Amino acid sequence: MTTTLILASLFGVLLAGVPVAFALGGLGLILLIVGGFSPLMAPQGLLSTLDSFVLIAVPLFLLMSNVLLKGGVGRDLFAAVQAWVGHWPGGLAVATILSCGLFAAISGSSVATAATIGTVAIPEMTARGYPRKFVLGLLAAGGTLGILIPPSIPMIVYGVITEESIIKLFLAGIGPGLLLMGLFIVYAMLYARFSGRCMPSPKAGWAERGSTLLRALPTIALALFVIVGIYGGMFTPTEAAAIGFLGALVVTGLVLRTLTWAGLRDATLEAMTTSVAILLIVAGAKVFGKAITLYRIPQDISMALSANVDSAVVFVLLVGAVLLVMGLVMEALSMMLIMVPVLAGSLAALGVDPIWFGVFFVVMVECALITPPVGLNLYVIQAVGRASIGEVSIGVWPFLVLMLVTVGLIFAFPDIVLWIPFKM
Repeated sequence: MTTTLILASLFGVLLAGVPVAFALGGLGLILLIVGGFSPLMAPQGLLSTLDSFVLIAVPLFLLMSNVLLKGGVGRDLFAAVQAWVGHWPGGLAVATILSCGLFAAISGSSVATAATIGTVAIPEMTARGYPRKFVLGLLAAGGTLGILIPPSIPMIVYGVITEESIIKLFLAGIGPGLLLMGLFIVYAMLYARFSGRCMPSPKAGWAERGSTLLRALPTIALALFVIVGIYGGMFTPTEAAAIGFLGALVVTGLVLRTLTWAGLRDATLEAMTTSVAILLIVAGAKVFGKAITLYRIPQDISMALSANVDSAVVFVLLVGAVLLVMGLVMEALSMMLIMVPVLAGSLAALGVDPIWFGVFFVVMVECALITPPVGLNLYVIQAVGRASIGEVSIGVWPFLVLMLVTVGLIFAFPDIVLWIPFKM
């Protein structure tokens, strides 16, 4: 009864429009006071959360992605990829997906990926006859690769919550990220082939391919350096974020000379605003998590699941269904911060690998990014493409199906997730 009342109160406060950070933190503080626990646990929880070395990676990765965004590297990446694959059937769509994947490997941000590549790709694709709804849906879905292909900000947060290795989470995201990119590419090529409306770009000459690749090379080199550095053990994800930010300044400010002082100021302010919002939500979730732990809610839910759900299959299907419903009304990070602390205790009892579950959770959160009415990427692409939310929502549903297919594949074949971090 207590669990039901607390969860109902939380969702009631959220539906009333209270910001997620204040809903979680405020309700957590009330629970501490009502339960007779010291309210000093709230500021202690806030301090312990914000005093995290790992979480420093969040504002640093956001700074890096915003500097690259303001420096126009999205145009360079798209031009380079288009020069090589634009003449294929559906080549512009393939170039868009690959550009999203490349930018995702640098930024770790879904919104930055969608906004950066969308600004360049939408006019180019619509001019070549690609249906507008298809273009908008492709970009909204392609942007979600930013939270699956490492480095990924949600994976950093998941690692902080569950105390799992962030490097292993990053490695685990590579296989599903490449799989999802492959499914998107196959669908885009088939769509272009059978729709009959999508004109390929003229085949670029070797001079154009070389010049565009040369201009994109510093950005690609930065991405490879950050990724190889993390996986090679040269530096931690937090150190990698700092090095990536410095590298982004060098690439855009000294090599490409595309970053202005005004652009750097805007990038810093935008990264600061997003970082504060994320860290406030994380801090509020810490207070709420502390309170529900003292009320033994995660333990009670774990016991209830263990008693009534004796199969990992049923557990995963149940969690997936709940996340799809929650994704209709909540944004991605809030879902993770509310659900993961409650579910984490059940993983060991049901034999679910926490690294695998983290990737599964992130893919389901990707679905939440493109499901109306609260899918954040829908609104990003709506703004970039000057479209209606209905146009973007209609165009995105085939890609949502492909994401669910990916979930089914990683469940049927767990090594898609686990082979690289544990067996390679």
